[in-house]
Amino acid sequence: MTDAAASPEPVTALSKDELNRLTDQLIEKLKTVYDPEIPVDIYELGLIYKVDVSDDKDVAIDMTLTAPGCPVAGEMPGWVRDAVMEIPELKSCTVDLVFEPPWDASRMSDEAKLQLNMF
Repeated sequence: MTDAAASPEPVTALSKDELNRLTDQLIEKLKTVYDPEIPVDIYELGLIYKVDVSDDKDVAIDMTLTAPGCPVAGEMPGWVRDAVMEIPELKSCTVDLVFEPPWDASRMSDEAKLQLNMF
């Protein structure tokens, strides 16, 4: 005896292709957000520590700042969330600021180092 009304619809896992496509879109959107004090986007700066996409298309992002006392600390998570939520099929996005491990210049991409003449 089964009661179909009592069991929620199963969530289907995202296919590898769909996850790859969403990952590319997420990176594209993260690259539109800039640290206002450094002319490089937050993705290339290495400020994004973790991006999780659930099968329900909820996104959870852990990010940091170049310095804990950054003047835009209160605003930047909102900028990131707004940019990511431009992807129409996403259901939600939460952005958490984390400070462990602390950010340092070694997290920057070669592209960011080149832009800042750090080679």
